[in-house]
Amino acid sequence: MFVLVNLKAYPCDPVAVAQAADRVTTEHDVAIAPQTAHIGAVAETGVETWAQHVSPVGHGSHTGSTLAEATADAGAAGTLLNHSEKRLKLADIDASLDAAERTGLSTVVCANNPDQIAAVAALGPDAVAVEPPELIGTGTPVSQADPDIVRDAVAAANEVDPEVDVYCGAGISTGDDVAAAAELGADGVLLASGVAKADDPQAALESLVE
Repeated sequence: MFVLVNLKAYPCDPVAVAQAADRVTTEHDVAIAPQTAHIGAVAETGVETWAQHVSPVGHGSHTGSTLAEATADAGAAGTLLNHSEKRLKLADIDASLDAAERTGLSTVVCANNPDQIAAVAALGPDAVAVEPPELIGTGTPVSQADPDIVRDAVAAANEVDPEVDVYCGAGISTGDDVAAAAELGADGVLLASGVAKADDPQAALESLVE
């Protein structure tokens, strides 16, 4: 199982969280997605580092954009796209995927439900993540609140492109949540507050991947 920890803009120490992730011995792959300004520092810890977003642009007059080339140069290995807190139009998702591809970044595109999962899977990302926005940050995992969403998202992605992995997000915070996601067919999980807001990120990560 792939575990992607999105630090969002929480007031945590991204390097400390990354070091904790690097110390956790597990069969799971753990990656950290910090703020763009912290990508270089997090990548230096040796943990797999992801961008929270890349913009659908290339080099040019794009003040305020997050350039895929810059995130890759800073040490990012992949990027989230279309998180519920950073929604994109379908055409912009496609352009951001192109930007990621030309710079060698892996991609996870988020979506709310199985229909949206099918639509974004058709664009050819490496993975999609189903995240009902009403469950984000609640501590109630989608695998518990509505497991059919996960099953249907896996089925929808497989019907479009079996090579696209499916991750489960929203409310993930415990090892039981990770196990439940796996049982429902997910290839990984996407989480945030369960680690980023924890008093002891290493203990939270150890509990998560036990």
